Amino acid sequence: MKSLKGIKIMLVDDEPHILQFLELGLTNEGFEVKTAPDGMSAVNLAQEFEPHVVVLDVMMPGMDGFEVCRLLKKNGNNIAVIMLTAKDEVDDRVKGLTLGADDYVVKPFSFEELLARIGARIRNQFPNLFGEVTIGPFRIDDRRKEIVYQEQALGLSPTEYELLKFLVINHGIVLSKTKILDKVWGYDFGGEENIVEVYIRSLRDKLADKEHRLIRTLRGAGYRMDLP
Repeated sequence: MKSLKGIKIMLVDDEPHILQFLELGLTNEGFEVKTAPDGMSAVNLAQEFEPHVVVLDVMMPGMDGFEVCRLLKKNGNNIAVIMLTAKDEVDDRVKGLTLGADDYVVKPFSFEELLARIGARIRNQFPNLFGEVTIGPFRIDDRRKEIVYQEQALGLSPTEYELLKFLVINHGIVLSKTKILDKVWGYDFGGEENIVEVYIRSLRDKLADKEHRLIRTLRGAGYRMDLP
């Protein structure tokens, strides 16, 4: 991973030895780390600290991890939530993902696994923190608002840049027109959904994607970026 300076992580667990172990390890990796021993403390700390990633234990007395996740996501902050779940508790993982959790790690876990998952969430949700990120054949430079595809810089308008970045970062995921409009054009966009089709067509032209192998259309569902 590139420089981690400025990336903030909040750890939430009622077991002090787990907090201490993870805090030490993540601090040594270069992250800015704060900890919370319970759910209510976590919700309050998140408002002040504004973490990029929250590592959140499910089973805590009082306010459990599910409720903390729900409140963090409800507040509208772009926070990546990684939930810590008990072994084989599939229902916990499903419930967490339904409430907006971005990933989960099953206890017991290795520090290297957690670190890899944190890195994946940051690359996906906060590529601008690295300035530049490479995903498949794409290189996204958020500082220059430039995307390079197969070593060729694409001539993109600001909206085309944001749309292609959104598709690439979420590659493999079906994105509805409504979700694309919300994330790229904004929640207050009052235009027609057909604008998405116009921009998708333009991106396909610039990517020489005549057969729609990169940007797939799933009729009635939306679009999906498939990386080679």
